Amino acid sequence: MAYFCDMSLDRSKSAELFEEAKKYFPGGVNSPVRAFKSVSGPPLFIEKGNGCRITDVDQNEYIDFCCSWGPLILGHNNPVVRDFICETVAKGTSFGTPNKLGNQLAELILSKNKYIDKMRFVSSGTEAVMSAIRLARGCTGKNKIIKFEGCYHGHVDSLLVKAGSGLATFGESTSAGIPAAFAKETLVLPLNDPAALENCLAEHGHDIAAIIIEPVPANNGLLLQDKSFLECLRIKSYKYDCLLIFDEVISGFRVGFEGAAGYYDIQPDIITYGKIIGGGMPVGAYGASHEIMAHISPDGPVYQAGTLSANPVAMAAGFSALNILSAPNFYEELADKTNWLANEIEAYAIKKGYTLTVPRIGSIFWLNFSNDRITRADEIQAEGMEYFKTLHHELLERGVYLGPSGYEVGFVSAAHTMDDLKEALIHMKAALDISFKS
Repeated sequence: MAYFCDMSLDRSKSAELFEEAKKYFPGGVNSPVRAFKSVSGPPLFIEKGNGCRITDVDQNEYIDFCCSWGPLILGHNNPVVRDFICETVAKGTSFGTPNKLGNQLAELILSKNKYIDKMRFVSSGTEAVMSAIRLARGCTGKNKIIKFEGCYHGHVDSLLVKAGSGLATFGESTSAGIPAAFAKETLVLPLNDPAALENCLAEHGHDIAAIIIEPVPANNGLLLQDKSFLECLRIKSYKYDCLLIFDEVISGFRVGFEGAAGYYDIQPDIITYGKIIGGGMPVGAYGASHEIMAHISPDGPVYQAGTLSANPVAMAAGFSALNILSAPNFYEELADKTNWLANEIEAYAIKKGYTLTVPRIGSIFWLNFSNDRITRADEIQAEGMEYFKTLHHELLERGVYLGPSGYEVGFVSAAHTMDDLKEALIHMKAALDISFKS
């Protein structure tokens, strides 16, 4: 495929800042995908955001469908969230003690989520998953974890693994710095394969502490699973006396206030949260039943702590955001907008004969350069990433921002109006025309 990487959009200040950043940070960034390695040009250095739009240091404005990788379900600089943050900051930023706002946020969540009884706040989704894994091992007295190829659970040592060379295989590290012994405590299975799950549990069930899955796998494409497969996980975990962990760092408070557990009406043993729960600030959490959470220190023997856990400023952001999310019809209206955008893109692709579908759930969508339903990571066609590279470039030129990787999903926020979506759709159609004709 031909691809023309000339840029008419002025990104000179972003380029200058990126060169400077390389002096300070590995690759010039503080999180790898931000480096724009999969797309073209220097990464954007964003100066401000408001509503559904962001503005970079070169004063280019974009309709934003990345939304800080998901947390900003209300859009940028929501005035209710911002004002409560400022009010809280005026009283101090951190105390290292319990605070009232932590109670208020927890009460709001637990009163509207029947799938957990107690919770513990942490500072990131990765930390939430790390803590949930330790809790599962502490509860069961077992060691091994089952995860699924294509699901990402943060940069936890034992979960930053891929499948080896068999159907049910011990994990192989995907990062330097992880001892092989850590990776071998993880068994990696294909998604949407109940037979592989049963075979693995039959062989290793005596030492499986937990099965962990993104119930809405959204870190490597949007690999929507049948409810029957998620129900199978629940049944098998009961049968083999291990715990079921739903990693809802993305899906939590995104597909509904009760997340994917509520969407599919499946009761996991432990749920992890991040992103939206912090209202744009760094917050994570994990929750479970009274009985399971009783294992956490200081009540029980499973130790977990954090200097900035339940930081009052972060609690203020989360509390004010989640109050808005709990309003009637919030999620229905957001899903309607997302469905409209996805349907319009698909209709245009069909009209033009382009190989493109748009899987979606709630307010999450993904541009899938295939006409097939994709449920596993190994079904994603690599050539689709070349189409995305061109598409991303052309959308930037027209003032639309997607995350800089074709494997990443997009998000619609409450701040996206129908007029915004119609404007974005015009640009998406034009960008698709160039992508498929290059």
